[in-house]
Amino acid sequence: MVEFTLPKNSRVVKGKHFAAPEGAGNVKTFKVYRWDPDKGDNPRLDSFDLDLDDCGAMVLDALIKVKDETDPTLTFRRSCREGVCGSCAMNIDGINTLACIQRIDEIKGEVKVYPLPHMEVVKDLVPDLNGAYAQYASIEPWLQTETSAPDGHERLQSPEERERLDGMWECILCFCCSTACPSYWWNGDRFLGPAILLQAYRWIADSRDESTNKRLAALEDPFRLYRCHTILNCTNTCPKGLNPAKAIAEIKKLISTRR
Repeated sequence: MVEFTLPKNSRVVKGKHFAAPEGAGNVKTFKVYRWDPDKGDNPRLDSFDLDLDDCGAMVLDALIKVKDETDPTLTFRRSCREGVCGSCAMNIDGINTLACIQRIDEIKGEVKVYPLPHMEVVKDLVPDLNGAYAQYASIEPWLQTETSAPDGHERLQSPEERERLDGMWECILCFCCSTACPSYWWNGDRFLGPAILLQAYRWIADSRDESTNKRLAALEDPFRLYRCHTILNCTNTCPKGLNPAKAIAEIKKLISTRR
């Protein structure tokens, strides 16, 4: 069951219904979460009937069509439309994914679109990611060295050393994994969550980085790392097919061997 963080003392109510144009033959209903903090009303689900014969194939295409043609106040993030930037991460049909790569024809019945679960909502489908990015900054996600590069040149890696980064560098920080994790729901203020821990391991596993012990020491904490209970929601929902749970397990193994 997916839960959502709602404004205090509020509940989701039935919203407006926007019918498809007359004569539309291939109609699908999109139920979209709406909340405007400036109005102070309860969150609501607005229904939009769209003619799929006059719409792109992805859920993001449908949202853009709604904003362009029906309700310009609908608010959501999007940028690349290619599954690269992570901006359009949201909960679609009960699954955290990217709206730009989620095909409409893969969803049976009505398409229900919510913001990422258990995040404060800025407006409509836009979650507040300030806390998540502060956690990202806390792991110091950059190459750290103590020695100079050889002869002033770049630090080289063997093909095998470079291969160790596969499955981690592809992370686009969409936070689909973290917001699908019950441990992050309950302890998001202290548990770093799958997305950040995957990023942390990306630097720990990098043969060029010389701060491995410092990084592991910073993660060895009952909450920052060990709130992970291997539920695997993170791996199951990642739209890039990555495995954050495996990265977390590797960090735990490294910490256990350094004691």
